[in-house]
Amino acid sequence: MAAVWQQVLAVDARTLRRIPGLRVPELQAQMNRAVYDERPPGSLVPTSVAEASRAMAGDTTLSENYAFAGMHHIFDQHVDSAVPRLQFANDDKRLLACCSLDGTLSIMTLSPPPPTVKVTLKGHAGPVTDFAWSLSNDIIVSTSKDGTLRIWNTEDGRCIREVADPEGSELLCCTFQPMNNNLTVVGNSKHHLQVVNISTGKKVKGGSSKLTGRVLSLSFDAPGKILWAGDDRGSIFSFIFDMATGKLTKAKRLVVNEGSPISSISARSWISREARDPSLLINACVNKLLLYRVVDNEGTLQLKRSFPIQHGSQPLHSIFCPLMSFRQGACVVTGSEDACVYFFDVERNTKAIVNKLQGHSGPVLDVSFNCDESLLASSDTTGMVIIWRREQK
Repeated sequence: MAAVWQQVLAVDARTLRRIPGLRVPELQAQMNRAVYDERPPGSLVPTSVAEASRAMAGDTTLSENYAFAGMHHIFDQHVDSAVPRLQFANDDKRLLACCSLDGTLSIMTLSPPPPTVKVTLKGHAGPVTDFAWSLSNDIIVSTSKDGTLRIWNTEDGRCIREVADPEGSELLCCTFQPMNNNLTVVGNSKHHLQVVNISTGKKVKGGSSKLTGRVLSLSFDAPGKILWAGDDRGSIFSFIFDMATGKLTKAKRLVVNEGSPISSISARSWISREARDPSLLINACVNKLLLYRVVDNEGTLQLKRSFPIQHGSQPLHSIFCPLMSFRQGACVVTGSEDACVYFFDVERNTKAIVNKLQGHSGPVLDVSFNCDESLLASSDTTGMVIIWRREQK
C-alpha cells in the first residue's frame, strides 16, 4: 500500500488540479494520512507537493526564498480593533479572511487587482476570537465572546447557523476535523472543549473534555487522529480522536510554563528532509517561539528548538511554511510584540533569523501564507492587515 501511495505522491499538485472534479486539499490530506500511518520509523517522508515545491521555490537558498520585502497591499477596514486571526483559503493564492474584535469577519480577494474586501460577515454580538475555513472553502466557522459558534456561507456572507454555547460562556477558539469537515472542535472560557456537528448544531456524544484553564488554541495532526489543546494556565493536552464517533480521549499533558497562556498551536507531520519528525509549533508567552517533536501516537511532546521573540502577554500566532520540498532548511514564521514578523530556519544552530519584516505599528498577532508562498499576510493589534510580496529576483 505504501508503495502505491509513493507513486501517487510523485504527481505534481498542479497536474492534480487539472483533473475535473478532483478536490486537491481532501486528496492531499488522505495521502498525508496514508504516508504518516505506514512510514517506517525514522524514514524520509515525501509530500504530495514536493515537485510543485521545487518548481515554485526554484534553485534558491532558503534566505532568497523567504526574501519578502515589499508591501503588496494594506487593509484597514478593522482599524482601531485588533485582528487576532487571519488565514488564506485552502490551496488558494488570492482569498484571505480575517476576524476582528469589532465583531465582524472579512473575506478579501487579492486578484484580479485591486485587492478588495469581497464580503463582510456580520452577526456576532461580541468580539470574534477565531475562525476556520472548510477544506472546500465554501464555509467558515467562527467563535465569539458572545458565546456563539456561527457557520457562514463564504460566497454571499450569509449566516447559515448559529450554535450557542450550552454554558453561556465565551467561545475562544475553533478548528475543523481535517478528515471530516462536518465536525468542528470549539474551546470556551470555562475550560471546556467540545466537538460540534455543524450540520445539526448539536454536540457530539463523548466529544467533550475539560482543561485546567481557558481553552485558547487547538490543532489536529494531518490524519486527524490527535488533537492538541492549549489553555491559559500553560498546559497543552493531547487527545485521541475517534474517527468513527467523534469521541475524545485525553492522552497526555505537558506544562510548558505554569501560568503562561498557550496562544497558538500548529502541527506538521514533517517539515523538511532534515526535520523529518512530526512537530508542533507553540507560542506560549515566554518570549520564545517553541518547536516540539511529537514522539509517539499519543501526542507526547519533546522540546527540539526555541527561538527568541518578544512575547509576554499578547495572543500571538505562528505557522509552518506551507511548501515542503527537498531543499535544505525549513522555515517557521511568527508574529511578535515588537511589531515585527520573524522568519526562523529550524535547522540553523546559529543565526536562525532568515528574515524580519517591519511595518506594523502594534504587536503582530497572526501570520498566514497563500498556497504557493508568493504572498504573506500579517495582522496586528491596531486592526491593520499587511500583505507582503516575495521579492522578485
